[in-house]
Amino acid sequence: MSTLMTELRHLLDAAALAFAGTTRGHEIAAVRARLDEPLRIAIAGRVKAGKSTLLNALVGAELAPTDAGECTRVVTWYREGPAPRVLVQPRGGEPQPAAYRQEDGALQVDLAGGSAEDVERILIDWPSAALRPFTLIDTPGIDSVHEDVSCRTARALGAGSRAGVADAVVYLLRHVHSADLNFLEAFSADRSTAPSPVHCVGVLSRADEVGAGRLDAMESGIRVAERYRRDPRLRGLCSTVLPVSALLAQGGATFTEDDAAALAALAGADRTVVDDLLLDATTFAGATPADPGGVGPQVRQHLLDRLGVFGVRLALQLLREGWARGATELGRALVRASGLGDLRQVLLNHLAPRRDLLKARAALRALDDLLREHPEDPAVQALAARLEALTAGAHELAEAGLLSVLRRAELDLSDGEIDAAERVLGAHGPDHTARLGLDPWSAPQVVAAAARAELERWQRRSESPFAGPDTVRAARILVRSCEAVTRQAEQAHASSAG
Repeated sequence: MSTLMTELRHLLDAAALAFAGTTRGHEIAAVRARLDEPLRIAIAGRVKAGKSTLLNALVGAELAPTDAGECTRVVTWYREGPAPRVLVQPRGGEPQPAAYRQEDGALQVDLAGGSAEDVERILIDWPSAALRPFTLIDTPGIDSVHEDVSCRTARALGAGSRAGVADAVVYLLRHVHSADLNFLEAFSADRSTAPSPVHCVGVLSRADEVGAGRLDAMESGIRVAERYRRDPRLRGLCSTVLPVSALLAQGGATFTEDDAAALAALAGADRTVVDDLLLDATTFAGATPADPGGVGPQVRQHLLDRLGVFGVRLALQLLREGWARGATELGRALVRASGLGDLRQVLLNHLAPRRDLLKARAALRALDDLLREHPEDPAVQALAARLEALTAGAHELAEAGLLSVLRRAELDLSDGEIDAAERVLGAHGPDHTARLGLDPWSAPQVVAAAARAELERWQRRSESPFAGPDTVRAARILVRSCEAVTRQAEQAHASSAG
C-alpha cells in the first residue's frame, strides 16, 4: 500500500471518529469503505456515442440495453456478483431488489411503475470475471435533449461542485466537440488536487465508421485517434485516445453459431452479388430477386445490427481467405480487429496499477466537499489542515498534476524533454522500467545505469540558473521520481548480483 493511501486511511478514520453517530460520520465512513472496493470506471460520452455497446463488449455479454428506453436514462452500475441480482435505488432512499427480464440478452429492469426521474441509480450484480477488477458505470448521454438526463451524468461523475462516484472515466468521442471538451474540463476540475489526465482514457468510438465501413476503416480510425492524442485541447485531459469499434467488439464477443452459419453461406455465394449488396447498409438488408447463399433480408439485417457494414465485410474476407472457421475463431478475430484488446490493456496495465492514486484523488475530493459544508467547526478546521498537508506533501499527486502541466506545454522544456518527463512520471506505465523507456526484461545493470543517468539529467535541470521557477519546481518533482526509480533499479541490481 502506498504512503498516500496509508495516510489517507488514517485521516478518514480520524474524521469518522470525530463525527461518529452523525450523518456526516456515515458519509465519511462510506468514503473510507470505497477505498477497498474495485476501481470504479464510468463510461461517458455524448448521446449515441456507443457507451452501452462498449460496456457490453468489455463484459462480454449483452447486458446493457442500447435502445432509448427508460433504463438508458439512469446511471447504472455493473458489479461482479456470485449470482445475477438487480437493485434500484430511489432518490433519497436505499437500494431495493427489483424484477428484471432479458430481451435478446439485454436487461430490462422493472422500475415498479416509477420513472427514470425517480431513480438515483440501478445496481446490477453479475457473475463475470471481466467485472472482477472494475465496477463499470454506464451513464446517460451528456448532451441529451432532456437536461435532467445530462445532469444525472454530471452529478455522478462530479463534473461540478461535488465529488462524483467514479474513480476514472472512459470517455467516448466521435468528433472533438465543444460539449466533450467542456465535460472533460469539468470532470478534471478539482479544488483538492491538481487536474490530471491520468484518470481519463479517451476512445474514438465507432472507429470503423471513420472509414465508411471499408476494409481499411480501422486503419483510418487509428490515424484519427493519433491526431486526437496530439490535439493540445485533449492532451491535458486524456491520458490517451484509442480507436475502438464497440459494435464489432460486442458482436464478436457474443458471436453465435447461427451468425457464423449465415456469414459462411454469404461467403460461399457469388462474390460479385454479395459485394454489390454491401455497397451500403440499405441495399444489403433490402429485398433481392434471389437471396445470396439462401440468406434472406431479415437475417442480413440481423448481421448488420450485430456487426455493422465493416464487420460483415471483414467477416466475409476472413472466411473467404480461410483465416477463420466456425463461430469461436471468427468471433475472436472480430474482437481482435475491433481495437477492444488495446483498450483492455490500457485499463489493466495503466489504470489498474494506479488504483491507489485514483482512489485517493476521489476520496480526497469527497472529504474536501464534506468538510467545506461546515468550515467554522473547530473539528472540521483541524481535519482540513491535515487534508491540506496530505495533499501538498503527496508525491503521487504532484506527479499527476505535473503530467497535466507538461501536456499543456506550460514549461520551458524542449519536445524531447517533455517526452522524457512524461515517461518518468509514468505516462507509459508505472513500472520503473517503463519510466526509463526500457523493456521489462532489460539487464539489471542496464536499468540501474539508465536510472542514474535520468536522475542526473533532472538534477542538472533543477539547478540550472537559466530555468524559470515553474521549470525548477517541475524538475524537482522529476528528481524525486527519479530517486525512487533509481532505488528500485539499484535494489534489483543488487539482488541479481547476490
